[in-house]
Amino acid sequence: MTRVVTRTDDGRWLVVDGRRWRAADPALPDDVRTRLLHHLGVARSAVRTAGRAGDDTALAAARARVQLAKTGLGERGPAWWEQDDGARRARWEGALAALDPSGG
Repeated sequence: MTRVVTRTDDGRWLVVDGRRWRAADPALPDDVRTRLLHHLGVARSAVRTAGRAGDDTALAAARARVQLAKTGLGERGPAWWEQDDGARRARWEGALAALDPSGG
């Protein structure tokens, strides 16, 4: 199955098979984007694992990590295009600090 993915002219939204999704913040530095996407992948995997195991506590924690990663990417929370540069940076730095307190 081939998905049709386009981006709106303003760059704020991705359209996947007719459904609109908020695009990640284009101001994210590449290393930050990479780290947040890594955390998102790990958290999504944890959601699947916890769901299969029926572990509601782990499932809630994993979903919270997905939310943090997606917020850091700018895909959830306040719209990145309505934030100034400082608020955008604070958003992704805060998400990374919560996801990886050791900084690495």
